[in-house]
Amino acid sequence: MAKPHSGMPVVFFGHGSPMNTLERNQYTETWRALGESIPRPKAILCVSAHWYTEGTAVTAMEKPKTIHDFYGFPQALFDVHYPAPGDPRLAARVRELLEPVEVRLDDSWGLDHGTWSVLKHAYPDAKIPVVQLSIDGTRAPEFHYETGKRLAPLRDEGVLVAGSGNVVHNLRLMKRAGGPAFDWAVRFNERVREALASRDHRALIEFERLDENARLAVPTPEHYLPLLYIAALQREDEQMSLAVDGYEMGSLGMLTAVAGMPAS
Repeated sequence: MAKPHSGMPVVFFGHGSPMNTLERNQYTETWRALGESIPRPKAILCVSAHWYTEGTAVTAMEKPKTIHDFYGFPQALFDVHYPAPGDPRLAARVRELLEPVEVRLDDSWGLDHGTWSVLKHAYPDAKIPVVQLSIDGTRAPEFHYETGKRLAPLRDEGVLVAGSGNVVHNLRLMKRAGGPAFDWAVRFNERVREALASRDHRALIEFERLDENARLAVPTPEHYLPLLYIAALQREDEQMSLAVDGYEMGSLGMLTAVAGMPAS
């Protein structure tokens, strides 16, 4: 029999449009409910699609700024601030855990909308310290999965590790007027759901081999890769539950997945 485990859950947020920050919908309500049901973390480490770098970096400042890394949206979105404190000690701990990977302590980035658009709902008081870990765009998916594994001790140290991206993310083909999801988007998303449910992490890592739909669903990898960090942190005795799912503008998949939630 598997031993009961302790520690924080891990969450992958399908964040979608930054406009979700200002809206109340099935996705934001789910994020709010997760924030209320997860044991309150001492700190949050977020792997956001929007910090895609050469090399690996972690934010190490005391007061990370709110980054409005988009354009063409209403002023109300640019007026949003998420004044969560940073956590230099957690940044140093992440650097230690990821050795021998070289991790740069960064004091120039902050919190981008991949992070604050979901945390604004999950933890609206912005009191929990937040640190971001960048995604090294020069590395293969296997590297990101193995990097995620090295973060496992944080779960028992009261840190919520979150990934923020989208399983399906093709802005070039999105239908601005809305409408049903493209068939290829549904097919790829369903394959990922199956892999999560069956704990087939190899299929998640080798996502480009899942089928021909991957090329359209993941034209560039930065929104998909945060999922690998979360899958890597799933323990042997945990199920990956799908908190919410759906499609927006035909080519954005909004799946949010969580592992390790305490029994209610």
